Order: sequence, then C-alpha cells, then structure tokens
Amino acid sequence: MTKRIRLLAALLATGLFAQAQASDKFIIVQSTTSTQNSGLFDHLLPAFKADTGIEVRVVAVGTGQALKNAQNCDGDVVLVHAKAAEEKFVADGYGVKRLDVMYNDFVVVGPGNDPAGVAGNKEVVKSFKAIADKKALFASRGDDSGTHKKEQELWKAANVDVKAASGKWYRETGSGMGATLNTGVGMGAYVLADRASWIAFGNKGNFKIAVEGDPTLFNQYGVIAVNPAKCPNVKSELGNAFVNWLVSAKGQATIAGFQQNGQSLFFPNTGK
Repeated sequence: MTKRIRLLAALLATGLFAQAQASDKFIIVQSTTSTQNSGLFDHLLPAFKADTGIEVRVVAVGTGQALKNAQNCDGDVVLVHAKAAEEKFVADGYGVKRLDVMYNDFVVVGPGNDPAGVAGNKEVVKSFKAIADKKALFASRGDDSGTHKKEQELWKAANVDVKAASGKWYRETGSGMGATLNTGVGMGAYVLADRASWIAFGNKGNFKIAVEGDPTLFNQYGVIAVNPAKCPNVKSELGNAFVNWLVSAKGQATIAGFQQNGQSLFFPNTGK
C-alpha cells in the first residue's frame, strides 16, 4: 500500500510539474492598439501557438507606452510602428535587434460634409494646413502612439502649432485608435488613423477616407526582442521564437492572409 501511495504521489507531482511548465510557456508582447483592434492578433496567435505551443499575451497600448513598458522589463517582445523610436530603443540597449515585419498606411478620415474641403487631396501636409486654416475639428490620439507621432510630424511640416489650438478646434482624446475614431465620428472631427483600424472600425457613420495615397503616410511595423542584458528575467528563447516565426515564410504568409471585408489590412515585408 505504501509503495502504491508513493507511486501515485510521484505521478501526481510529475503531472503538476508538467502543468506548471506548460502554464509558464507564454510570452508577453507589448504592442499597439492598431494590431489588436484590427483583429490581427486573433488571426496570428492561434497559428503561432499551433506551430510552437507558445501562448502570447498581448498588452495593447500606444507605441510610446509599449516601449516604456518594455524598458521596465514588462515584456519579452515589442511589436510597434514608430521606426525612429524603435531604433533608439535598440541603440539604448533595451532591444536585441529591430526587424521589419509588415506595413500598411495612414489615412485621414472625416465627415461627409468635408468642412475643410480636403476630400480627394493626396497631399497630406496641405490637407493638414487646410484643416488648421478652416479651424475644422480634429481629434488627436494625444497618447504618444505611433499614429500620434506621425500626426505630430505632419503638423510640424504644415507649420501648425497645435499646442496653441488645444481644446479649441484641436481635441486630444488621450485614447487608443478605436476610441479616438468614436470620438471623431461623434463630434464630426477629422482623424488620422491607420488603415487597418479604419477598415475594422464599425461605427463609421457618414465618415469616409478624405486623404490617402501620399507616400508620407507609409506605416511600417517592426518587431524587437527585449534584451536579457537589461532584463534578466526576459524569456529570450520563447520571445525569439515568436520574432523568428513572424519573419519566417510561414509567419509572413499568415500576415498576408489576414483580411476583412475582402481587404488586406497588413502587407508583410521582412527583408524587402
């Protein structure tokens, strides 16, 4: 009887150990609201887990916050879209290496009555200047996200001081892409959005894409494994497995296969 009890105890302990190991086989990815809200992760992550057995837990915030979280060692991988900030993250030693993963573009969306008269314009800086000149409402994320960083670049190029206009025609939501689009539609304000979020957004009302097609609106996404030299507890092996899968032929094909309403939301471009 004693021998049998010992055997059962050993089997139980082994089973619990195996469960503990399985439950620990996950990584935290700091990413953007656009990759989450668009549904991309719902498409990608089951395929990755099926191939590797690794679970991915996503923290979806603005790019600036995602990079800060990773600097605080609260993540194993970063997948964001602000190349200059990503390169600084690596240069400062927090990331191992930055790799291009995919791209789409930004669009300016606005109400059907187009109060700034920018609909159909393919020059985004001139469009931003027109919005400012007409004091047409503009809803900004105001959250240091990749989209917000791009928007600030465009206002600067248009020589518009949006700080002086804050709270007037220029409204900062401090929110993610979906919430900012909701706010913009609610108040009839123009919004700069990534195309994937706009396609996936359900509350469009009478809003349409007003400005698109300017090369300046190119939107590149990059992936970076967090550096264990800065964050000793980072799961390097599992994190690198995710990075390598994303840039592999399988990962790139999975990204290319993601569509909504017959439209591709992201275009893989590793090595291009």
